[in-house]
Amino acid sequence: MLIDADCHISSSKFNNVAITADELIAKMDRDGVDKALVWIAPPYTRDIEPENKALYEATRRYPDRLLGFGWANPHLGHQRTLDDIHRCFEEYGFLGIKFNGAQDDYVIDDPELALPYIEEAARFGKPIAFHIGADFYENTHPIRMGRIAARYPNIPMLMVHMGGAALPSLDRSAVEVAAEHPNITLIGSAVSPKSILRAIQVLGPDRVAYGSDTPFQLLHVELAKYRALLRDLPADAQVRVMGGTIARVLGVAGN
Repeated sequence: MLIDADCHISSSKFNNVAITADELIAKMDRDGVDKALVWIAPPYTRDIEPENKALYEATRRYPDRLLGFGWANPHLGHQRTLDDIHRCFEEYGFLGIKFNGAQDDYVIDDPELALPYIEEAARFGKPIAFHIGADFYENTHPIRMGRIAARYPNIPMLMVHMGGAALPSLDRSAVEVAAEHPNITLIGSAVSPKSILRAIQVLGPDRVAYGSDTPFQLLHVELAKYRALLRDLPADAQVRVMGGTIARVLGVAGN
């Protein structure tokens, strides 16, 4: 089963990059992608709830194709952020929730601004995803995620972009941090092929998952990149990177 572990969808076409759930499904159908892990697409309005709700409705329309993750932004206020987290899990039944300190401008392990909400999300026992990239390295450095992973060793955590998203990449730090914390799985989106291959060689195919970062990258191009860089690996390793690993982490059917 082929699963894209990093796709963003929007409720409407607010610019020439954003895509709707229907458009994503069309791309998946064209390129043979069975399922996609989806979260909302920045930028969004200050009220994050309409986009989380639209994403939930998209997962209801395509329950066998879209794997929904919520989104929380600590800058929106204490009670609103708590409400968003609870709604994502209790009402929408999302598989996990994502924090993005680059897009939303906060240090992800800030003990006052961020950690209380990560703590609340962790209470649900579901995966937590973090944007970890060099685009805002102070806010989203891999080491900061390592501190969070150490606090919640039983919570599966997704390191989205594995230190990429800008140059120079932080992928070596990402791999070192993941090696120290077995609850971290890397999603190799917006990062170089050599970085992805090195991560697989160091951590193994059970710790690295394919992701395209659609629509900010081209799904079919990223898919072709992965197929080329994995071609010399054993078939079972390819299957895990291209879907098996993320299926296991999320607890969904896959092979």
